[in-house]
Amino acid sequence: MLAQLPPVLQSLRLPLRLKLWDGHEFDLGPKPQVTILVKDPQLITQLAHPSLDELGAAFVEGKLELEGTIGEVIRICDELSEALLKHEVVDLPVRSEHDKETDAAAISYHYDLSNDFYQLWLDRDMAYSCAYFKTEQDTLEQAQQNKFDHLCRKLRLQKGDYLLDVGCGWGGLSRFAAREFGAKVLGITLSKEQLKLGRQRVKDEGLQNQVKLQILDYRDIPQDGRFDKVVSVGMFEHVGHANLALYSERLFGAVREGGLVMNHGITAKHIDGRPVGRGAGSFIGRYVFPHGELPHLSMIAASISHAGLEIVDVESLRLHYARTLKHWSDRLENQLQAASTLVPEKALRIWRLYLAGCSYAFAKGWINLHQILAVKPYADGHHDLPLTREDLYR
Repeated sequence: MLAQLPPVLQSLRLPLRLKLWDGHEFDLGPKPQVTILVKDPQLITQLAHPSLDELGAAFVEGKLELEGTIGEVIRICDELSEALLKHEVVDLPVRSEHDKETDAAAISYHYDLSNDFYQLWLDRDMAYSCAYFKTEQDTLEQAQQNKFDHLCRKLRLQKGDYLLDVGCGWGGLSRFAAREFGAKVLGITLSKEQLKLGRQRVKDEGLQNQVKLQILDYRDIPQDGRFDKVVSVGMFEHVGHANLALYSERLFGAVREGGLVMNHGITAKHIDGRPVGRGAGSFIGRYVFPHGELPHLSMIAASISHAGLEIVDVESLRLHYARTLKHWSDRLENQLQAASTLVPEKALRIWRLYLAGCSYAFAKGWINLHQILAVKPYADGHHDLPLTREDLYR
């Protein structure tokens, strides 16, 4: 029976066990920590060149089962893929057309899954973006509050400022800015489920006079410079490379002279934005974020600059996002039974791989997260920012 395994698999030394559909088992190294249960005989030949998107797809489609902690599953499957795909060739991706209908459908696919499902593993404010850990001991709840505060401080938010929150999600940042900094906020989203719950939370906190949430595409943002500050969290990843210039122009047109614009989003490792991770990026595009396209820092920075905004501060939070996703993954793994009652089995499989896999990807440096602060200078070129960052950390 051993001869039926591709020879390249027999030569590996990984803590991995293969269980075949007929009951036979093969250890690929001592003390297996992860087991791949192969249910489809055709997968055996595929395992000789296991890209991460093919392994992930097989799990999502129920053609194989994975045994072991999800973090170890991701790590060992990556080591398997790396050992057998040492000279991976990655083609440049085909870029998507991003019109309003396509973007709305993609957002609905991801964010309208189930508010109850998201509540199982997000923090109480349902901040679905990178947290900010001031210490190793910070809880997820504290780190997300830190993130809100960090963003508002970078924006030098003041009482009475009119803030535009682009891609506001469930409104956690919008409510924080109103409650803690006295801002007036317009939050916009394309997700109907997010809007429904977000508005309810605004009402529950008595913030109706300060916070308005609505469905609005970034292409339709008012262009009369009415906002003092603009914040966009986890948004430019959905815009598409072809529309980054338009997106940046809309932010420029929305903010007054002297106003600040904060872009917080995931960025690509490679300048051309091609995916990394031996197919991991393809898996995300297929199952998690349809039409999502990560720009390199240089690409989004160029777009922001060409629109007329001056970049004044850039900060990488890559390791913060690895930690955030680890929290999310652990919380979901502890709620699998409850989660199985809220979303289809296929969706749950996708999300288990997605959260743990992205934590691994950020830790490995396959992707990054940058906060990019820009100002819209006055006509004579000056702005009101302080000379140092001291005020951020007082």
